[in-house]
Amino acid sequence: MAVVDLSIQFIQTGLQCPEGRSRIEFVDVSRSGIYIEVRKATPGQGLFYYRTKSKVTGKTTHYPIGSTKDITLEDAKAAVQKLKYELSAGIDKRAEEHARLKVITFDDFFKEHFLPYIKPRIRSWKRSEQIYRLHIEPVFGHRRLNDVTRLEIQKLHADQIQVNKLTPASANHLAKVIRRMLSLAVEWSIIEKNVASRIKMFNEDNQIERYLNEDELQRLLEVLSTDRRRVVCQIALFLLSTGARLNEALTARWEHIDVEKKLWRVPAQQNKSKRSKVIPLNDSAIEVIASLNTKGAYEHLFINKRTKLPYVNIAKIWHELRLKAGLNSHRLHDLRHSYASFLANAGQSLYVIQQILGHSDPSVTQRYAHLSMTALQTAANSASRQIQAAQPKAA
Repeated sequence: MAVVDLSIQFIQTGLQCPEGRSRIEFVDVSRSGIYIEVRKATPGQGLFYYRTKSKVTGKTTHYPIGSTKDITLEDAKAAVQKLKYELSAGIDKRAEEHARLKVITFDDFFKEHFLPYIKPRIRSWKRSEQIYRLHIEPVFGHRRLNDVTRLEIQKLHADQIQVNKLTPASANHLAKVIRRMLSLAVEWSIIEKNVASRIKMFNEDNQIERYLNEDELQRLLEVLSTDRRRVVCQIALFLLSTGARLNEALTARWEHIDVEKKLWRVPAQQNKSKRSKVIPLNDSAIEVIASLNTKGAYEHLFINKRTKLPYVNIAKIWHELRLKAGLNSHRLHDLRHSYASFLANAGQSLYVIQQILGHSDPSVTQRYAHLSMTALQTAANSASRQIQAAQPKAA
């Protein structure tokens, strides 16, 4: 370090690194904190710095001001005065930048903190992991949590529909994953605010119900009773007979089946609503259970003969079965909708349907209201026929 009179003349002629040194600091004689660092590799020029001791940490901090090639001595001194004012007012942009750089990236946060957190808490964590890996990580994975803006998240959200051709529900799931990540980061004091908290979701018109009409039901039952892939056929018929969700059927255990009372207890961990429920077993469901040969040999009802393990996914075989039955657009989940339609058309109330299907929210069951009304209309027409039959004949 050398104490000199930092002047315009000195800057023009004296910015030289002494022999045998790689760098030197030229400190102004006023001891105001301003100095110029000169390196051997760049003689004739240097970098203005302001040196001060932090009132918070007590450590000496060096604030870069600018190059002697880019700003004048007068500008450097003015910048130092401004910096002193900001520091006295508690504004430390350099410390803020350091704090910002300490925040971990999306990728590190997701893998080290978020994923371990949601695995035991959210049944659909695999879908969240897939959404992150395929759509979030390539864009934000390397970015720090507090570097991504609301506008960037909104753009990524919109791109899922416009560019990647995802459904609104899938695009919304992406936005919800980001929002949940940032929410937890705020909760854990990693960042100060969640910029994704008020991002508007797309309208999810995903309440698509497909019901089997009488002809479609006959064709499907014909396939399910004759196709050689018996276990998958039994699963499909069991879904149609109980209104259960696919995962509930695939994970069904013999210990939860009471054939005498015709009841099937679904544990909370296997139910979407995370509540245990009891499903009544009708005669067709009992017939499916009676046709199985897994009781006593396996814990689960439906076992893959090839792997000797419960089925994980039957989508491919179901696709072939429904095409064979001439059902071009029916999903496995539509068997649940058809079961509900059987109940509604038989005159069962929405409350009964809600209880059997295990809906925690009555509004979900409202989608079957029009079917229930059809049954009521049929009942009303029966009264009408009696009235019309009793009316006197016109002369």
